[in-house]
Amino acid sequence: MIAFNVVRFRVRPGLEDAFVAKHRGAGQDLVGLRRGALVKTGDQTFCFVGEWNSMAHIVDARPRMIALLDTFRDMLEDLGGGLGVTDPISGETVVELNPPKPARAKAKAKPKKKAAARRPAKKARKARAKKK
Repeated sequence: MIAFNVVRFRVRPGLEDAFVAKHRGAGQDLVGLRRGALVKTGDQTFCFVGEWNSMAHIVDARPRMIALLDTFRDMLEDLGGGLGVTDPISGETVVELNPPKPARAKAKAKPKKKAAARRPAKKARKARAKKK
């Protein structure tokens, strides 16, 4: 079953570009990660959203994700409320929302060739075939 992990961060002032750069290409070695996105949610705040093949893949990848976090932990501010520098959550998908498919534009109908216009050419081909 598809699972997601979401992690909220607050970056120290002036380090936003370096924080974003640390995420470019990150996670390439995370087995089971379908795709991920780093989302800027406000001034100095970001949220990472990862889509995984299963919850087991998230669990297996946690040591690698923590090692990745350790490479930019010094760029983060404490979120307060006893959370520390990250606010991670994860779980399995219970509902998927798929946008409706866009309506196809109607193709312009090609004008049909008149049957009379095709007959002479057909007759001419038959006549040539008989002569051979």
